[in-house]
Amino acid sequence: MFKNVFRSDFLIRTAHVILTWVITLILFLHDTDLRRQRENGELMQPVVFSLLVLLSVMLYFTVSLMDPGFVLSDSVKGSGEELEEMIPQNPIPRLRRCGYCLLQQPMRAKHCQACKHCVRRFDHHCPWIENCVGERNHRCFIIYLAVQLLALLWAFQIAWSGFHSSGTWKLWLIVNGFLLAALCVVGVLSLVVVLLLGCHLYLISINSTTWEFMSRHRISYLKSYSDEENPFDRGILCNLWDFFCMCRTVVWEQVYYRGSHNHV
Repeated sequence: MFKNVFRSDFLIRTAHVILTWVITLILFLHDTDLRRQRENGELMQPVVFSLLVLLSVMLYFTVSLMDPGFVLSDSVKGSGEELEEMIPQNPIPRLRRCGYCLLQQPMRAKHCQACKHCVRRFDHHCPWIENCVGERNHRCFIIYLAVQLLALLWAFQIAWSGFHSSGTWKLWLIVNGFLLAALCVVGVLSLVVVLLLGCHLYLISINSTTWEFMSRHRISYLKSYSDEENPFDRGILCNLWDFFCMCRTVVWEQVYYRGSHNHV
């Protein structure tokens, strides 16, 4: 029982929730715009802000707990004999078996040693959510980042509105110490989320993953391409449409073959 309670994923998720609601409580208890509006009976913004924070927590758990696209068997759509009939084996690299779980890996899949599974269209393992970001939860991850950023920027504005001048620095720190700590945490998290969201949107626009972007020189199906070329890239608009609007599993071997054929 205690082993399950003190697992790293449980502790990280618990810490995330506690930190979120502690900061929210600080913003409500101090003399901020949020508290003044609530005391004046103007409940619209306090209610909307609370719902936004609640939505961010729900999305966090959705992304953290959902299957990112684990490869659980060799019976993956588009693998094996069926794939060999659909796609010529030259110039496409043959599917290989994972050296850890011994399953046949679809193209763009990678084994995550933290999750102990191969993940389809592997992007990265995120310690913030204690889960991989892959084909099935990547879209939810981006939505979560966007909602989280909106909540953080709003929280930053609310915290800034609560500072008041005092006679001395010591008295000012006593009055505003918790609010200052909340502002610093929110500011750092906002910067991290902005950078993370911007990087992911860029990679989505070129149909690449973090793993492919950082390690393309070690990936067999990308070695023959220059740094500016990507066999999966269909143009910015098509890439964004496919990522946000398509809900089917993609046979990346077929996309790669078409890209390789055009490349040749």
